[in-house]
Amino acid sequence: MTPKLTIIGSHGSPYSMKMLSILRYRHIPYAWKIRQWGKPLNIPPTPVDLIPIIILPNTTNALIDSTPIIRELEKIYAPRSIIPPRPALRFLDALLEDYGDEWMTKAMFYYRWSFQPDIEKAKTILPQWSMIAEKDSDIQPVRDMIAKRQISRLEIVGCNKTTAPVIEESYEKTLAILDKLLQQRPFIMGERPGTADFGIYGQLSQLTLFDPTSSRLAFEKTPRVLAWSDNMSDLSGLDVSDSDWLAPEDAAPRLKPLLSLVGTYYAPFLLANAAALQKGARTVRCEIAGREWVQNAFPYQGKCLKWLREDYASLTGDDKNLADQILAETGAETLFQ
Repeated sequence: MTPKLTIIGSHGSPYSMKMLSILRYRHIPYAWKIRQWGKPLNIPPTPVDLIPIIILPNTTNALIDSTPIIRELEKIYAPRSIIPPRPALRFLDALLEDYGDEWMTKAMFYYRWSFQPDIEKAKTILPQWSMIAEKDSDIQPVRDMIAKRQISRLEIVGCNKTTAPVIEESYEKTLAILDKLLQQRPFIMGERPGTADFGIYGQLSQLTLFDPTSSRLAFEKTPRVLAWSDNMSDLSGLDVSDSDWLAPEDAAPRLKPLLSLVGTYYAPFLLANAAALQKGARTVRCEIAGREWVQNAFPYQGKCLKWLREDYASLTGDDKNLADQILAETGAETLFQ
C-alpha cells in the first residue's frame, strides 16, 4: 500500500480546499485532518502558523504555502501533473495561479468579514467543524474571538472603504470572464486543470460555495461558475491525457481575458507594493482601474513578484516569444518590463 501524506486544514480555508482538490485529482493518497481550534499541533514546527500543513510520508518535515507544496509534490508523484509541459504556458499558468492566490483572496476576505450575514455564518461554522461535540457555551467564546481577530485583519489584507469598489468589481469581472471561458472548455488550461484552475478554485470554494453575499452574486450572475467550483472540489474521476493541455495556438484568445484582469487589478498593486517595500514605506498607494487603492505594504506579495520575474527570466527562444505575444496589451506585461 502506498503510504499516505497528511494534510491538516479547514473547510473554510481556501488554500486547504485548493490542496485537497489537487490531492484528489492527482490520486495522491492522503489523510485529511481538520485543524483543531485552540489546540497545539503535535507536528514539527512550521515557520508561520498557516494552513494547510502537509506532512509527507516517512518524513518529519511539515510543509506550508500551497504553491511550493505543489512543486514539491510534482517531484515526488508523476501521474496527472497539474503543470503544463510547455514552458511558456507553465509560466502563464503560474501567473494566473498567483492571481487567484494573492488577489482573489482579497475578495474572499472582504466578502466574508464585511457583511453581517457573512460574518455570522463564518464565525458560527468555522470553529464548529473542529468542535462538533462541544457545548455551545464553550464554542461561543471561540466564535467571538475568530470574528474579532479576522475583522481586525481587513485593513492588513487591503479591504477597506477605499478599496471595496475595486474588490467588488474585480470579483464580478472574474466571474464573468470565467463563465465565458467555461462555455468553451471545462478548465482554464484546456481539457485538464492546471495550477491556475486550482488557485482560482481555492478562493471560489469560499466565495461561491460558502459565503452568503458572494455566493448569491455567483448564483444570480454566473451559476455555471458556481457549478464549476462544485466540480473542482473532486476531480478524482476525470480521465486525462497529455493531449488535453491547451495548445499554444489556442492560448492567446483563451488566456488574454484573464491576463487582462491581472493587468488591470493585480499588476498595479504588485508594482506599487514592490516600490513601497523597496523604500521601506509601510503604506501602498496607487490607482487601480481608475480608483484609489491604499493598504499596508505586504512583504510576501513582494516575494511573489520576485518569483514570477524569475520564472519569466528563465524563458528563452520560442517560449519567451510566445509568452510575450500572449501577455501583450493585457497590462500584465508591465510586471516583466
